[in-house]
Amino acid sequence: MSDHFFCVHGHFYQPPRGNPFRDDELGVEEGAEPFANFNEKATALCYAPNAMLGSFELMSFNVGNALMRWMEKNAPSTYLQITAADHNHALRWGVGNALAQPAHHAILPLCRLRDQHLLVRWGMITFEHRFGRPAEGMWLPDLGVTLETLQVLRDNGVKFTILGQAQVNGANEGAGPYWVKLPSGDQITVYVRDDSLSNTVAFGVRTLGGAGRWARNTLQPLKRNLSRMLLLALEGETFGYHHPGEENFVRWLLTYEAAAVGYQVTTLMRDLQDHPPQSEVTVNEYTAWNSTRELARWRGALRQAFDAFAERLDHLCADYARPIGVDIDRALKDYIRLRLGQVTEAQFLKDMGWAKLSAQQAGALLALLRAQFHRQRIYNSNAFFYEDLDRKETRLAIADAVCAIHFAQHATGSDLTPDFCRDLEHVVSNQSGRTAAQILEEVQAWGRESGVG
Repeated sequence: MSDHFFCVHGHFYQPPRGNPFRDDELGVEEGAEPFANFNEKATALCYAPNAMLGSFELMSFNVGNALMRWMEKNAPSTYLQITAADHNHALRWGVGNALAQPAHHAILPLCRLRDQHLLVRWGMITFEHRFGRPAEGMWLPDLGVTLETLQVLRDNGVKFTILGQAQVNGANEGAGPYWVKLPSGDQITVYVRDDSLSNTVAFGVRTLGGAGRWARNTLQPLKRNLSRMLLLALEGETFGYHHPGEENFVRWLLTYEAAAVGYQVTTLMRDLQDHPPQSEVTVNEYTAWNSTRELARWRGALRQAFDAFAERLDHLCADYARPIGVDIDRALKDYIRLRLGQVTEAQFLKDMGWAKLSAQQAGALLALLRAQFHRQRIYNSNAFFYEDLDRKETRLAIADAVCAIHFAQHATGSDLTPDFCRDLEHVVSNQSGRTAAQILEEVQAWGRESGVG
């Protein structure tokens, strides 16, 4: 049996593109032809083929929460195959192979500490709801990392995560695993991906000549100088969506070709149970995958406007809840259970100790929690990723803010629109010259057409 191990981790994700005024209804998206929308296209080209080929049982993987919600309703057979892959892996090896992901794909180090805890907790609850077991590992969106963020993971029960080579110091034993010391004195486990090989496959898989040739030309020679384990971590959409037909690359790589050149194919949780960390690395904070400066991409005037809006909404919620003796932050931690349908509104109110509140107060609190849900979604990474402001991703983030404003006004009578609009006037597209305030006006009209506002 070989003492060289090989693992592929696939991060499967589609940004939320649906209408937030209509329960994230996607409808028809231009450019997705001949499919109705890009979720359908990605499912047909990537998720369904990989599920049918059995690749989800062979790789380590995570799937974005919004995407899983969409598949559960619109591609149920693929959804069930993906969740069954983790179950089958656990039956065979004693551990699953799926990882959780924070809610809403926010870049955690740029979020306030309270929000980081909330998004990680929601991600853990959602994972257990879908996969039927607690998550042990969690994928960090774009691998954005600080020690504070790693501490948040650990505080919420996460045992391990994945980082890139450029994000750590001291990774002299390949993929690891390694310990990282945390501010609390505790520690968390990290695996370290091979950045170069991960990017080579992600961006150039169609030029590699197939899994067999790549295994012989690249993986086999690496064994001479390789430590115990090699990890590729990349977008799962590489295999079929970004590169149509290449779902067969990962299938053959993991079922035959890697083993043929002397590797044991494994997954992260399976590896961790047999090979606990033996050494330590330090973390380069405020980094993301591929660049030590990458986090700067998510900063700027739009985020400042969102931060100011979020702070005003937080104060509004607290000011309503405090006089009636309600801890709205405590309720928010479990609000995702109501969104997932695990509890009814009546049961949720009872669990929170709110059953004796008046109907008006209970309704207002539920509306404020809904506002907070949309307030968290404005930080989806895609809203800040692109250089141009005047894009659908920005509109959707602003639409979530409009939803939050609507529910907060319904609960309290206070309208946060004027201050938000004033802040957005300072956010200007570098291509069209339009301001985010103008986009807000368009989004408000969209909302009124959908019956909001």
